Formats: sequence, structure tokens, C-alpha cells
Amino acid sequence: MATISLVASVQNVRLYGSTSHNLKPSQSKRPKREDEVEEYLDGGLAAWLTVFGAFLALFCSFGQMNAFGTFQSWYTAHQLRDQHPSTIAWIGSVQLWVFFFSGGFIGRVFDIYGPRILMALGTALYVSSILLTSVARTYSEYILAQGIMSGLGIGMLFYPPLASLSTHFNKYRATALGIAAAGSGLGGTVYPVLLQFLFSRIGFSYGLHVSALLCFVLCTTATLTVTSRIAPGKVQTSAPWLDLHSLRDPRFLLLVIGSCFVSFGLFTPFCYIVSYATDHGVDSTTAFYVLAMLNLASVFGRIAPAHFADAFGRFTLLVPCAFLAGASSLVLWSTARTLTQLMAYAALYGLSSGAFNALIVPCIAQISDIREIGMRIGLLYSIISFPSLIGNPAAGALLRVCGGSYTGLIAVSGTSIVIGSLFMLWSKLKINPDLFARI
Repeated sequence: MATISLVASVQNVRLYGSTSHNLKPSQSKRPKREDEVEEYLDGGLAAWLTVFGAFLALFCSFGQMNAFGTFQSWYTAHQLRDQHPSTIAWIGSVQLWVFFFSGGFIGRVFDIYGPRILMALGTALYVSSILLTSVARTYSEYILAQGIMSGLGIGMLFYPPLASLSTHFNKYRATALGIAAAGSGLGGTVYPVLLQFLFSRIGFSYGLHVSALLCFVLCTTATLTVTSRIAPGKVQTSAPWLDLHSLRDPRFLLLVIGSCFVSFGLFTPFCYIVSYATDHGVDSTTAFYVLAMLNLASVFGRIAPAHFADAFGRFTLLVPCAFLAGASSLVLWSTARTLTQLMAYAALYGLSSGAFNALIVPCIAQISDIREIGMRIGLLYSIISFPSLIGNPAAGALLRVCGGSYTGLIAVSGTSIVIGSLFMLWSKLKINPDLFARI
């Protein structure tokens, strides 16, 4: 489908997205620039309106993308029934890839022009993609509409509000980002049930027309309420659009590597949990509730850990949450055979994976110059777009090679996430070698 002290004298550091104790004293004495945020307000009307707008934007964009398992199941039985599930999975993978890869460019445009123009264009593109999906007939048309156009539109509605939040909050940044990111989890809970209901009652095409109208209203409201404290045009434009020099920061580099491993396996349950349920005897009319449970649990995963992260440290919670997501797949998904067991797995995986999605952006902001937050967020998502692209199709290929057995698919997904969590632990230790430090 995410979603965020050296000593008391550095608590007013203004250049950085956080007051992490790893900052050197010299870093607090840089000359003031006109694009700096003088002081974080950590509240106020504009800040909380931005949280509200970000919640709405993620609800109907990333939230609906989290419900691709419903589309996968529907296409397999209807429009694309002559295609193998691993082929159909490419639609969702292309959507993810475009969404992630566009992050670097969208982040750079945000740093220059702010959120409003991007979100307005994203609303138009995203709504258009839903309408085009409703009239698509061939596999290539679904790739174009739901894969490419929708992925780009979602990116333009996802990155700007999250980057904007980071300019309003410091102390409570993870909490604010967690509330916003909960929108995607709630959307992922509502959309599987809503789409299944609409598809069965009024048909696929008209069902997507209703979805398009809902997205237009919510995304327009989000566009009008999201603001950034850095005025458009204030950020210097001489830096490259994708500044790979950020990867020279070992903390950021290790975070990126870990995210690559996590993203390779993270979305596999979202894509295959419904088909897994039906293949193991769960009625097809109720199997999609497993996906709804997964996304519902991710709502709590985005809010609760993010709130505690502001007190106990963002990296401190990111690492165990990512590890738990992988371990739950290896232990619980691989042994689940009944609806009750699948629901229990979905709840735990949704909680831990939702925490990862909510905490990754605050962790980026914590180790970044405030003027580079948008660029770094975009750069990370651009890089992890490639493992995200191949993750689900690779899982489908394993499903075919194993003769319909999900064992290989689950093992690769869970192991990849666990490996990613270890790289994130390494990044945390680069900030502070104390394993139990609150970072």
C-alpha cells in the first residue's frame, strides 16, 4: 500500500527535521537562510488542517491502492479470467512502481512549488484514471489506466501532504504523520467492502463511477486544506532533481537498503491474502473481509506506534515493527488454514506493517535537513519502486512454480521483510551505537 536530544541546548535547532542527539554542535551554527523554518509550532489551525487534508488524500488514494486484492480477485473471475494471477498482479505492481518511482520528482517539485499545484493535478489525474479503468476492456488498457495513470495520481496526492506535515511539526511529527497515514489504512478497510458491494450490486463500471465521485470530493477538500510553512519558490533550485549525494549519509543509505528489502515482500499479503483464503476453503463472499481486517489493523498500526514513537524514539519502534511484520508471515500466515486463523494473522500483520508505513517518513525527516525532506522522501520511494515492482509478480511466479502452493511465496515475503528490519537496526546503530537508545 504509509505512514513519524543531544542536550537541552539543542532543542531549538532549526535547520533539521529533528533534534536527534547525533547532531554535532557545529551543525546548529549554520548561517540563516530565507527558506528556513524559524520555529516549529507543533500545532495551530493550519497544522491540523494539513493533518486533516493529508488524512483525506491518503484515504482515497493510497487506501484504494491497498485494496488491490479486491481488484485482483474480481479480474481473475471476470474481465481477465483468461490471464494467470501472476499476470494480473502486474497491474498492481506497475501502479506501485509508478507511485514509488515518481516520488523523487514529485518531492523536488514540492520543494520548489509547494503542495497545492501538485495535489490539484493529482486529483484530476487520479479521478480520470478511475473513470478510464471503469471502461477498460483489454489487459493493456488496465495497465495504462489503473497501473500508470493511477500510480502517478496517487503519488501526487501522497508525497506533498506528508512532506507538508513535516514543516508544521517536530516534537509531535510522528503522531501527526501517524494520524494522516491512518487514512490509508482506513481507506484500505473501507474500499474492499465498498467495492465488493458496488461491483455485485450495480456492476464494475458504475461502481468505479461512485468511487471516482467520492475521490473527487475528498481530494479537492484535501487540496484546499494542506499547506506548507515553506513558501513556494523559497527553496533554492540549483540542486539536482534526484540528489544521490544524500546516499553518502550512511544512516540514510542503510535506511534505503532496509526499505528495499521490506518493500519487496511487504505488499504480497495485500495482493494474495484473498486468493489464499478462497484456495483454503473460505467462502469467496467473505474472503475479502480478511483484507479488510488487515487494513483495519493497519489503522491502529499507523496511529498508536507513531504516538509512542514521539516519546520512545522513531527508529526504536520502526525496527521491531518491521521485524514483527516479517516474522508474523513466516509463523502465522504459513500455518493459517481457517478464517479465524487468517483473521488473527491479518490483524497482527496489519498492525506491524501499518507501523512501518507510518514511521518511515518521520525517520527520514529525523536525519534530514528540513529543506531536503521532500527530496529525500521522494528519493527513497523512487529507489524502492523497483523491488515493489517485482515483488508481487515474483510471488505469483513462485505460486506457479510450486504448483499452487503458497509456501515459497510466504517464505520469500517474510524473510525479505526480516532482512530489511536488520538493515534498519544498523541505521539506528549508526545514529547511536547504544542498542537501547531512544532514537
